[in-house]
Amino acid sequence: MSILIEIILRSLEYGSIYALAALSIILVYRTSNITNFAQGVLGMFNTYVVAKLVINYGIPVYFAVFGGMLSAMIIGLLIDVLIIRHTSKVSPVAKQIITLGLISVILGLAPSIFGVYDLSLPKFIPRGSFSIYGASISYNAVLNISLGLSLMLVMFFVLQKTKWGLAIRTTASSESTAKLMGIPTKTITMVTWSVAGMLSVLAGTMTAPFSNVSLTFMNNVQVVALLACVLGGFQTFHGPVIGAYIIAVGTNLIQFYMTVPDGTIWGRPLVYLLILVFLVIRPFGLFGKKTVKKV
Repeated sequence: MSILIEIILRSLEYGSIYALAALSIILVYRTSNITNFAQGVLGMFNTYVVAKLVINYGIPVYFAVFGGMLSAMIIGLLIDVLIIRHTSKVSPVAKQIITLGLISVILGLAPSIFGVYDLSLPKFIPRGSFSIYGASISYNAVLNISLGLSLMLVMFFVLQKTKWGLAIRTTASSESTAKLMGIPTKTITMVTWSVAGMLSVLAGTMTAPFSNVSLTFMNNVQVVALLACVLGGFQTFHGPVIGAYIIAVGTNLIQFYMTVPDGTIWGRPLVYLLILVFLVIRPFGLFGKKTVKKV
């Protein structure tokens, strides 16, 4: 029983990271109609900013992360104003190709600015753990879970209960209708790109202590976040978040209970296969709905 609880708690920690990344992707998609494949490398780039502030200036990581979030906000704003805003007549596929181009640009800039060596980033809470029914969990894991859940609850409250949230949901539903209603859609998309950047750097800062800050350390997070969006459905804000937790819990449970005798771990491939089978049955995801266009 203690092992099962520990697996679930660890899954909730990973799930919080994936959920933040998935929410950053779906925010951009719903307001700009773009699947931003560069969201992961944007998180990587700004996590480098956090690491540099910690290493070069001795700033504690829980303060340095705000520097990374400021950097992410500015970069997201610039991408929207200088690039995305001028693609209104470009097809959705071409917009996605633009985000693939952003990956190449950022991967080229990062080593030039931050150097070619991996950087280490400490946890928010370096040491300490406690036990829940025999299952051990670190204080940092509790912080990551609490921070991830709290931020998402705040985001959902803003989306559902505030005027800004209503403006975002209206823009996500129909940008042309939102403009007719007097909603400043350009400002909305600019804000969502900035918020998405801040969520991705937070996910990066939570991920970095498990490895190092490198050019590729956010690749897995990006892949799982995209899968979470597909599983949960691109038509809602909450679907990808729930999908992220389902993938995290499912992967860890399968990896623990279905490891073959030779040590090969099939958890992640099996989860991806199950998602593929599910999408054959329900191609619009858990919470997605079939879009019907009226002529």
